[in-house]
Amino acid sequence: MVTIRLSRFGRKKAPFYRVVVVDSRKKTTGGVIEFIGTWNPIKNLTVVDKDKLTEWVKKGAQVSPAVKKIIEK
Repeated sequence: MVTIRLSRFGRKKAPFYRVVVVDSRKKTTGGVIEFIGTWNPIKNLTVVDKDKLTEWVKKGAQVSPAVKKIIEK
């Protein structure tokens, strides 16, 4: 199953996340199919390519609860 979820980057106490499309059996930082956006919780800045997101959802990708919450804001 393909999942749209967050992948953590950044350094200690300064997280930075990428919104990625990945096989659900892979680790959070490995096996990325496509990179579709970013989220910076420190600056409260979200950049997500809506076209790619809807395209993957139409193909059957499941969106994680954390990504749903970020996109709704």
